[in-house]
Amino acid sequence: MEMNFYIFFVAALLPMFIGFFWYGPLFGNTWMRQMGFTKESLEGTNMVKTLVICFILSVLIAFALMPMVIHQMGAYSTLAGEPGFNEQTGEAYSYFEKFVSTYGDRFRTFKHGAFHGILYGVFLILPILGIQAMFEKKSFKYVAINAGYWIVTLALMGGIICEWL
Repeated sequence: MEMNFYIFFVAALLPMFIGFFWYGPLFGNTWMRQMGFTKESLEGTNMVKTLVICFILSVLIAFALMPMVIHQMGAYSTLAGEPGFNEQTGEAYSYFEKFVSTYGDRFRTFKHGAFHGILYGVFLILPILGIQAMFEKKSFKYVAINAGYWIVTLALMGGIICEWL
C-alpha cells in the first residue's frame, strides 16, 4: 500500500490553525472565562515552544487516525505478521496485493474520513473530556468548547488523511 506520508504533516497543522480561530475570535473570551484565564495571565507564554510541541503531538494524532479512517489498514494489520509479508513474498502478501487492487479505493473519500473523525471525537474525546471536567468541576460550556474543537478538528484531519494518504 503506497502512502503519501507528507499528508500526516499537513493534517497535523490543522489543530493549530483551527485552534487559532476556535480559541481566538470564535470562543476565546468564553474559553478564557471557563479556564479562569485573563489576557494578562496568558502573557509570557513561549509560543514557539508551545506550537512545536503541539505540532509533534498533532502528528501522533494524525498517525492514530490512519487506521480508524482507512479501512484497508485492518487487512494490512491482520496480515502483517504472516510469514514473508514484510519481505513482500508469500501467500499473505499476494492476497493483500489482490485485496488492495480490488478494494483499495473503497471508502477513501474526504467525507468518509470526516465521518470517522466525528465518530472518534464524539465517542472517545467527548467522554474523556466530560469525565475529566466532572472531576475538575468544569461547566458544560467548558466541555462543549473543547469537545467541539476536537470534533471539528478530527473531522477535518480524518477527511484529509482518508482522501489523500
